[in-house]
Amino acid sequence: MEEERGNGSSQWEFILLGVSDQPRLEMLLFIVFLVLYILNLLGNLVIIVVLWLEPILHTPMYFFLSNLSFLDLCYTTSTIPQMLVNFRSTHKSISWAGCVAQLYVFLSLGCTECLLLAVMAYDRYVAICQPLRYTIIMSRRLCLQMAATIWLSGFGNSMLQVILTMRLPRCGRNRVDHFF
Repeated sequence: MEEERGNGSSQWEFILLGVSDQPRLEMLLFIVFLVLYILNLLGNLVIIVVLWLEPILHTPMYFFLSNLSFLDLCYTTSTIPQMLVNFRSTHKSISWAGCVAQLYVFLSLGCTECLLLAVMAYDRYVAICQPLRYTIIMSRRLCLQMAATIWLSGFGNSMLQVILTMRLPRCGRNRVDHFF
């Protein structure tokens, strides 16, 4: 790998500038994001555990809600830990492969969330407009099929987007004014 002149960084990594010129702000942001991340993890884990343990909540609405909580856990975990490391590090960087992986996971989970919200809206539509046929229409089998379809579609669609993005020529700049 070739080294760029002067800054000792490789062309195969990105330097994340963020607010690196303001160390006090970085410390404050580190604490705020760490607290919010821990609260996010705990809150979503509680939702998932309660929905899994309580049999009365084993309905389509709560099945999709547990999917949303799991999705939110994954979504925040795809960026926040690396961002926290960079807030406390003197060398704030991410490798090209790490950037591609983070982009893929971030786009996949974002796309999956949009599809999941659409499915949750459909679930509520059926519950309101077809209340007598709701349990027949929204069977466990259909819910599992819909969940599998949205997860596969989200990740499949994003694979295509990342492949097309990686085919674009790089302009040579590796300094990015961002946190992740």
